[in-house]
Amino acid sequence: MPFYDLKCEKCSNEFNIMAKMSEKTEKLIKCPKCGSNELSSIFKNINITKSRNSEASSCPNAHKCGGCCH
Repeated sequence: MPFYDLKCEKCSNEFNIMAKMSEKTEKLIKCPKCGSNELSSIFKNINITKSRNSEASSCPNAHKCGGCCH
């Protein structure tokens, strides 16, 4: 399940929640402060998950890009 950064249109509360994509599209997620389901997506963080591969990366900039450029 993905994480979403959301802002409540009613009370302006910003929060992060892990939910199914269907819960977001069907407006089943509610603001933890006021209970409204009128939410908009905001972009605060980018979460990148890197697998622990035993092979050394051949990318000279792996420390910057995470080794995803090869």
